[in-house]
Amino acid sequence: MSYWADIDLSQVPKIVVEPPGPKSRQYHQRASRYLKGYSSQVRLFPVVFEKGHGVTLTDVDGNTYLDFSSGIYVTSLGHCHPKVSEAVARYARTLMNCHDFTTPIKMQLLEKLATVLPPGLTGVQFYDSGTAAVEAGLRAMRAVTGNFEFISFHRDFHGKTMGAASCATVDATQGMRAPGFFLVPRGYCYRCAFKLHYLECNLHCVDFIETVIKNETAGRLAGIVLEPIQGWAGSIVPPDGWIQKIRALCDKYHLLLMADEVLTCMGRTGKMFAMEHWNTVPDVMTLGKSFGNGFPVTAMVIADRYKDALEKISASTSYGGNPMACAAALASLEVIEEEKLCQHAAQLGEYLLTLLQQMQARHPLIGEVRGKGCLLGIELVKDRKTREPYEEAGRLVYQKAFRKGLAWVPAGHILRLSPPIIMSKEIARKGLEIIEEAIAETERQLLG
Repeated sequence: MSYWADIDLSQVPKIVVEPPGPKSRQYHQRASRYLKGYSSQVRLFPVVFEKGHGVTLTDVDGNTYLDFSSGIYVTSLGHCHPKVSEAVARYARTLMNCHDFTTPIKMQLLEKLATVLPPGLTGVQFYDSGTAAVEAGLRAMRAVTGNFEFISFHRDFHGKTMGAASCATVDATQGMRAPGFFLVPRGYCYRCAFKLHYLECNLHCVDFIETVIKNETAGRLAGIVLEPIQGWAGSIVPPDGWIQKIRALCDKYHLLLMADEVLTCMGRTGKMFAMEHWNTVPDVMTLGKSFGNGFPVTAMVIADRYKDALEKISASTSYGGNPMACAAALASLEVIEEEKLCQHAAQLGEYLLTLLQQMQARHPLIGEVRGKGCLLGIELVKDRKTREPYEEAGRLVYQKAFRKGLAWVPAGHILRLSPPIIMSKEIARKGLEIIEEAIAETERQLLG
């Protein structure tokens, strides 16, 4: 981690022009003539970034920000990690694409990946987006089982094409859910759909799935799809036992379990894969985002006993597994192991969660804080008793902190923290201080 030790805390963040500055506004205005469908991040704060280094981002106006977003959970090893950048550059000069033919770098990545994947997951295919990997997983599950129906969860996010969006609750895709997809309540104890209390409920939310299986499906279920920890929905960590009970339910009904780890893989939660927190191995798993530390590379992996299904679904793609992508992924895996970043992410996450819990005690706006590793969330409410979401507070805190030099991720009334897993405790603490300042200012503005 010595490469990033050159950051001067007294100089980061550094705001020289109130953001979004004039150059940012000009660039964004020109681009938005053509580009439509921006994320809420950009709509709320249309800054234009020019470069990144380690845990910092710099915009076109010369402002430098602490990065608590990792480019939406992507650059977990920091921006432009030299080992990853050099690996991509080497293959950009040597061999950029040769469809799905084997290359030496692909072989090396496959062998390396096999050493870190959960036991029994040995079937692999590479893609260039998380959505494509999810779609491949759905096709593989159908091929294995001969069935076509799926169950997933409220506020899941799995992508934006038809099958992936049909597994999810995404506002922009309402009305386009394909037949055969069923959504059920998530294990979200702070906002339990059944108005029950954890430890007294015996995970009724999982038992309810059996009602859906028996009464709503056509008896043609291929499997259950889940995010181990929900990202888009606001860093929602399931209660202990929830994942294990779903695994048991799948076994009972002979269903496949697919864990969408596009957002949670590669050390983000303090484990290489989030499912490891619950000692549970899925039948299908998707990888992405941090897999290539910013370079578009994803994967769908499947249990050894089912991997022949990949021969039936036309699994190859034009860009998946190209030499540059494989080089980025291999270099990223090596960095995670060499720098012991899973352990560091776990320790950093415990530190941050402790500070967030202390912050919660000081601020009535905060209803709940939660997370694992460097995947954390702050839920803002109008009243702690009613737990009514406070959307306006979420918007204000996000914007105020960004103006102070913190680049991060909103989710309505929930604020998402996903700092690079290389970040030091000192820098992370400074980021939380900025957040607390923004929360205090928002409380004075909204609560008086």
